[in-house]
Amino acid sequence: MIKTTQDRIEEIKKNGYTLDFGNVFNHAFENYKKIALYGGLMIFVIFVLLSIFAFGVLIAIFGGTAVVDFLKPENLKPEEFSLNTLLIFSGISILISCLISPLTAALIKMAYCAERDEEFHISTMFEYYKAPYFKEIFIATFVISIISSISSTVINYTQIPVISFVVTVIIELFTILMIPLIIFGKLKAIEALEASILIVSKQPLILLGLIVVGSIGTLVGLIGCCIGIVFTLPFLNSLYYAIYSEIIGFDPETEIENRN
Repeated sequence: MIKTTQDRIEEIKKNGYTLDFGNVFNHAFENYKKIALYGGLMIFVIFVLLSIFAFGVLIAIFGGTAVVDFLKPENLKPEEFSLNTLLIFSGISILISCLISPLTAALIKMAYCAERDEEFHISTMFEYYKAPYFKEIFIATFVISIISSISSTVINYTQIPVISFVVTVIIELFTILMIPLIIFGKLKAIEALEASILIVSKQPLILLGLIVVGSIGTLVGLIGCCIGIVFTLPFLNSLYYAIYSEIIGFDPETEIENRN
């Protein structure tokens, strides 16, 4: 009998699953080698375009002089911001995260295509801005961003940075399968979030180890020339894909839909 994503999740809920650190890491690395250059170039181009757009909007609204003055290091201290400024920044940050999250989904799809030696076009980068994916990805990212923002605000009052770091890692860890479950498993936003938490809770230490090693590997791109990080960032997307592939897998119906 063919197992759907929901069937697999129910199976995991009852019996858990086994996961080999080495197999997943090797799977991710072999896949990453296929997407490193193309994925890095995509990230670089998108970053440049978004930066130009953001600065253009800010300059159009506030004027060039005001923007330059605001960006001076002495003016970027959080303790100097008013409550209204912090709320505005939080709102803008959440909105940006929601709007660029389909690009993260596209990079994970790139890893999927690379493993199957399928062509990945520039247009595919914007595939998840279309229905039905965009709404679900937007909602899921919005919920997580709100939770992260509220947690950070509350924790900042404790003045213990390590707590903020731990909470950020926990949120990141338990939501790593959220987007893959939406784009590959065809789940709704809240269903994907709940399923991701359930799945990660069965093997949190191995998955945490993979994320930590993957993050360290990504930061290698900062050595020498910081621009190198755009070519190591796709490793995390490849890692998310490999984790999903090893734990959930793909049923034939999903394979056909993902190729269209």
